[in-house]
Amino acid sequence: MMFRRRGRIRVIREIAPEEIFLDSSNLPEHDARQFEGRLERPVATRSILTVGVVFVLVVFGFSYRAFQLQVVRGDSYATISRENTLDHSLRFATRGLIFDRTGTELAWNIAQPVASDATSSPERYALRRYAPVPGLSHLIGFLQYPKADAKGQWWREEYSGVSGLELSYDTQLRGQNGSTMVERDALGKVERENIVSPPVNGENLRLSIDADVQSKLYTLISAHAREQGFQGGAAVIMDVRTGEILALTSFPEYDHQAFTDGDVASVRSANGNPRSPLLNRAVAGLYTPGSIVKPIFAAAALNEGIISPDKQILSTGAITIPNPYDPARPSVFRDWAVHGLVDMRTALAVSSDEYFYTIGGGYGTQSGLGIAKIDEYSRRFGLASTTGIALIGEKAGIIPTPAWKAAVFGPEDPWRIGNTYHTAIGQYGFQISPVQAVRFTAAIANGGKLLTPQLLASSTPEFLTVDIPDNYLQVAREGMRLAVTSNRKDATVKFFNISGIKLAAKTGTAQLGYRNESMNSWSVGFWPSDNPHYAYAVVLEKAPAGTLSGAAPAMLPFFQWLIATHPEYLN
Repeated sequence: MMFRRRGRIRVIREIAPEEIFLDSSNLPEHDARQFEGRLERPVATRSILTVGVVFVLVVFGFSYRAFQLQVVRGDSYATISRENTLDHSLRFATRGLIFDRTGTELAWNIAQPVASDATSSPERYALRRYAPVPGLSHLIGFLQYPKADAKGQWWREEYSGVSGLELSYDTQLRGQNGSTMVERDALGKVERENIVSPPVNGENLRLSIDADVQSKLYTLISAHAREQGFQGGAAVIMDVRTGEILALTSFPEYDHQAFTDGDVASVRSANGNPRSPLLNRAVAGLYTPGSIVKPIFAAAALNEGIISPDKQILSTGAITIPNPYDPARPSVFRDWAVHGLVDMRTALAVSSDEYFYTIGGGYGTQSGLGIAKIDEYSRRFGLASTTGIALIGEKAGIIPTPAWKAAVFGPEDPWRIGNTYHTAIGQYGFQISPVQAVRFTAAIANGGKLLTPQLLASSTPEFLTVDIPDNYLQVAREGMRLAVTSNRKDATVKFFNISGIKLAAKTGTAQLGYRNESMNSWSVGFWPSDNPHYAYAVVLEKAPAGTLSGAAPAMLPFFQWLIATHPEYLN
């Protein structure tokens, strides 16, 4: 390179980079670690080609693997991917146990047996078991288990009570199921399992029932019923002070364990049985009461002031009413025997129909309650209405009235005095249940408290009042006691006059069928007669007319057993 300056030409030589860096090591700021003082050289073509080949091979490898996963095996991996989710798993709550008043287990749970090749799962629910004791099926009831479809999806996730206490207290017994979330990898291996919500176990129930008393009651009265040709029956024992039920049984019964287990043969057999073993006769069976309602109408007549307890009425075996439609054929209403002169207490002791025809409908100079008052006092004692017992399916029953007759038979068949007479002795269209019978008997025994029957121990008593002074109810109690202690040959339950227990009782018989070819037999009562603590009611259903050994004789061996084995229930 040449430069001109003031007429002179100077030749300047370019310095090559190599010459500059030859002495760069002598520079004070030189830093060799930062590549100062080094020459840059271009990357060799061979190296670039090598990197390119490697890159192409890697891209090809990834592309091939992606093709294999997404195209060749895409469907199978898509299925695995869909299943590779968080699974919801149930944790079943433990159903509450049921105990009787003494602590005896009546219903409990056992773990399902696990096959040797199976693994334990939180989705295995417990199996329900019942005490193998006769007489408990209708009371305890049965349930249905949780159910899953063929794919293992639960369409019923909880136990479901179907009848008895399993149904009535299903909410308390069932608790609340919990759940877990299970995370699995694509191969099905559990990665994590987290409890989302723990199960809340059901509440236990302690019943007012004594299972030993109930079982023996069932065994004795059902055996007597079979011997005498009765088709069924029921019995109830109530504490007249609290309303707690000591025993409530119905026969024939069904196998509630088999129903819970889903035994098809047992279910089919029970459903096809003409004796209706699935019917809880204690609360849903309705029967013509017969003479057991007479103590109600005795107290009603005293409360209405139509008769004194000491006034005597002559029983000649029948009363006759003129027939305005055919004077030659008067209407005759018969007594079951000729009793002679009887006052109210004696009329109850011998169960005089004539006496109660008279105070019910009136006869001669003696006025009667009339059907309106019979209806009113029947309702005061809880008839024609449910009792409030905690069992599903309770029936209210019927009190025959003119309105009822018109609805059933039509207005062309008016109410007649004979209908009143028959209603006053618990016949005609009258229908009540055993639990209603024990309830009104308890009200007579306890001075007029119409208690709600309680099935749980230590329940708070609930009651209405019948609004009748206790001195009138006392007359009814004395008449029922006289039925046991009287020396008269026509006294109805003299065989109850046994040592060890003071019983007061009333019997009832109701004819059935177009020609009265069948009968039901009742017995109600309470003990101790001088300080009542328990009341009972028993009905035996449909035996041939004329059967002499009915409900009261069926109870005699029970009371003898109670005296020998359970003195705690005698006072």
